[in-house]
Amino acid sequence: MNNFKSSLLLALLLISVLTGCAVSKPDTNPFQPAMEALNAGNKQEAFRLFKELAEQGYAVAQFGLAGMYANGEGVAKDNKEALVWYRRAADQGLAQAQFNLGLVYATGEGVPEDNVEAVAWFGKAAEQGHVEAQFNLAGMYAYGWGVAKDDKEALVWYRRAAEQGHAEAQFNLGLMYVQGEGSSGDYKEAAVWFRKAAEQGNAKGQTLLGLCYRHGQGVPLDDVLAYLWFSMAVANGDKGAVDIRQQLSNLMTPAQIERAQELSRKCSEQNYKNCGT
Repeated sequence: MNNFKSSLLLALLLISVLTGCAVSKPDTNPFQPAMEALNAGNKQEAFRLFKELAEQGYAVAQFGLAGMYANGEGVAKDNKEALVWYRRAADQGLAQAQFNLGLVYATGEGVPEDNVEAVAWFGKAAEQGHVEAQFNLAGMYAYGWGVAKDDKEALVWYRRAAEQGHAEAQFNLGLMYVQGEGSSGDYKEAAVWFRKAAEQGNAKGQTLLGLCYRHGQGVPLDDVLAYLWFSMAVANGDKGAVDIRQQLSNLMTPAQIERAQELSRKCSEQNYKNCGT
């Protein structure tokens, strides 16, 4: 699973989950020995300790054990065993386990691919506020994978993820407003979300915000700001923005281009915040 590429990532994720978990005695932490073993690189000992805790019913330990099986950390890689333990943690309501279980079914790791099951588990995690689950669930509704295609539901879940700062969700939400999917078309609302994505360095959001300025859709027409955002998109790897910026520059005066380039440098230095001022 991509969520557990290293022991360090597993440890950090477990720590973040543990901050929201109550333990029976405030002065003890049953996970501490396992975490210490994991952080020390003693994966086999960490596996043994997590397994003991998982068998006692600790959802977080079940989740950690599943991750170790999924990546072969301290034990032979075994996607089927990972599925067993993700499901036990998910059945106890652990959102990250529910999300991972959704990924297992969506990708067919250790089980036959099953988008219906994936939607069910993404939905459980999404309802708990898991941002990646919200984003994935939106995509399932948008494309009709495992559920009837429903643009309104896709819009709902893209918005929930976007409001939590998910850049790709912000971009997709803007695109849905441009295309009138799930709502009537609204360029002003689209520009709002493209800007939020753009300010996080999302190249596609930067290109689309540039197009909004180029055509005066949702924002005032402004070739200088359009050039600025196309430049940010180019710098972030959007090859399509190269030709768009070139076409625009052919229509601009040397003074406009110089101003746009100056603003672009400032925008990059300011990490895409307060650009164009």
